[in-house]
Amino acid sequence: MPELPEVETTRRHLAPVVEGALVDGVEIRRDRMARRNQRPGDVGERMTGRRVLRLGRRGKFLIGDLEGGITWVSHLGMSGRFAVTDPDAPEAPHTNVVVHLRSRPQVRLVDPRMFGFVAAFTPDELAHALAAVGPDALDELPRTARLLEALRGRTAPIKALLLDQRLVAGLGNIYADEVLHRARVAPQRPGGSLNAAEVAAVRAAIGVVLRAGLRHGGTSLNDLAYLLPDGRAGDYLSRLAVYGRDGETCRRCGGVVERVVVRGRSSHWCRGCQR
Repeated sequence: MPELPEVETTRRHLAPVVEGALVDGVEIRRDRMARRNQRPGDVGERMTGRRVLRLGRRGKFLIGDLEGGITWVSHLGMSGRFAVTDPDAPEAPHTNVVVHLRSRPQVRLVDPRMFGFVAAFTPDELAHALAAVGPDALDELPRTARLLEALRGRTAPIKALLLDQRLVAGLGNIYADEVLHRARVAPQRPGGSLNAAEVAAVRAAIGVVLRAGLRHGGTSLNDLAYLLPDGRAGDYLSRLAVYGRDGETCRRCGGVVERVVVRGRSSHWCRGCQR
C-alpha cells in the first residue's frame, strides 16, 4: 500500500536518524527480505562499517547513499513500514529487518506480507535495479507534451498506465484514483484517447494530490498497515475523494462513487463527473 506520499513521509522521518550514522550491523530475519542481492548476507556485509551520507527517494524506493559507493535501497511493498525505536524496546510482530546504528536508535522494517525488500547495491547493480523506474512523480514529473507523447496510441486504461512505474514512479492504487477523479478522467479510458487538455489536467492533479497526501502524513487505512516511523498514523484517509468510498456520495457532483476493476485492480470513480 505505501505510495509516494507514505514513502516520502517515511524518508523525512528517517533522514535525521540515519544520515551521518555509522551502520553497526544489519539483521536479516527472513532471507526473502534480501532477495534482490545475490546472497542475503551481502546486505549486512556491504553496509556494516559504512556511514550513511544521504537518504533520498525515487518513486516508491528509499535510497541511502553509503560511504564507498554502496547504496542501501528499500521498498515497502504492500504492507511494510519502518519503525525508529530504542534497541531495548519490544519488537513489533513481523519485524524482519533490523539496522543497528552506532549511538542512534534502531531502524526496524516491519513487513507482514514480505513483499518489500532491503538491498545493498554496487553502482552497476543500482543502475540495473532502477533501469525500468520512470521519472519521480513529485520531483521529476514530465511536462504535458512529454506525457502526451508517452500516451500516444496506448490502448491500456489510463489507470493501469498510471500504476506502471515506467511512465511516472510513485503512484499506486489510492493516489491514482484520486488523481483521475480530480482530473475528471474515467479510469477505464484508453491512455491514448486523452487529449492535451486532459493530460494537462492529470499532470496538474498528480502534483496537487501527492502534496496533499504529504501534508497529512500519508494514508493509513483501517488496518494500520502503514504507520509513520514514530508510530503515528497518517491522516489523509478522511480527505480521500473516491478511494474506498464506493456507494457514498461524490463530494463534487453529488453522484455515487462506484468501484470497478481495471486490469485486476480495484478502482473508485464517479461517472457523474469523470469522462
